[in-house]
Amino acid sequence: MLRLIARLMLRITGWRPEGTRPAARSYVLMSAPHTSNWDLFYLLTIAIVLDVKVSFMAKSQLFSWPLGYLMRKVGGIPVYRDRRSNMVDQMADLLRTQSDLALAVPAEGTRGYVPHWKSGFYHIALKAGVPVVFGYLDYARKCGGFGPEMIPTGNITEDMDVIRDFYSDIQGKYPESFGEIRLKEEM
Repeated sequence: MLRLIARLMLRITGWRPEGTRPAARSYVLMSAPHTSNWDLFYLLTIAIVLDVKVSFMAKSQLFSWPLGYLMRKVGGIPVYRDRRSNMVDQMADLLRTQSDLALAVPAEGTRGYVPHWKSGFYHIALKAGVPVVFGYLDYARKCGGFGPEMIPTGNITEDMDVIRDFYSDIQGKYPESFGEIRLKEEM
């Protein structure tokens, strides 16, 4: 029933899913571009249609009552920004201990423009020994889905060249907010 509702929501909004569910059971779902609050809605809706249960990190303020229950129910994992903790290690441990986990990590880290991507998605996958799946929402074509899987090699520049090639023609809702596809480590 939920899949039927998700299909209907996509049809009403003019969106369509592309591709199939990833072959890997646990992976980091790199989510890009991330320029709008609508991104989470479309990501989750497309994931339901493609039979993928996605978990995602979000700021802890979104998990207080009454929204908190819903956020956890749809796969949210609270991030406490005021605490000093190694989020990469925590998420890598979570991926290693969960046999079926698609952890969505927005590569930009925020909806606004940033001069470079955050490298958390890459380091989480590398530490956990899981692939990065290229998740995308292309507002120009009103479609989204799951692209190829890539096992991080540790050679950031070569791996990012593959990522840059994939995302080169994908457009966010607010293209001016989509920064350069480059990690700080590459600068």
